[in-house]
Amino acid sequence: MAAWAFHRISGIGVWLFIILHIIDIWLIGVNPELYDYLGQIYSSPPGRVMETLLGAALFYHALNGMRIVVMDFWPALTVYHRQMWRIVWIVFFAIGLPGAYIILKPIWEAVG
Repeated sequence: MAAWAFHRISGIGVWLFIILHIIDIWLIGVNPELYDYLGQIYSSPPGRVMETLLGAALFYHALNGMRIVVMDFWPALTVYHRQMWRIVWIVFFAIGLPGAYIILKPIWEAVG
């Protein structure tokens, strides 16, 4: 149940990012000054936190989607769905935490 809920929540996050990205790209042609301003917001500390959360949502959604594809193509493996979900989380944290550190590092360097 939790895998289902997390997959839907991360999917909503991905959808919101796509909408924001479309608007952002549209602004290049319509209002370059506003586009530049949004770029400054994205590089600010709250923007970096938002990018980190977006990256986490994208990464989890992709990993869990691969787990779902494996179970769709090889139904016999569905008995291992909990173990595969644990593997998703292990890979998520093993790659996601260093990635979050890289994205958030400029915030810590600016503070201290």
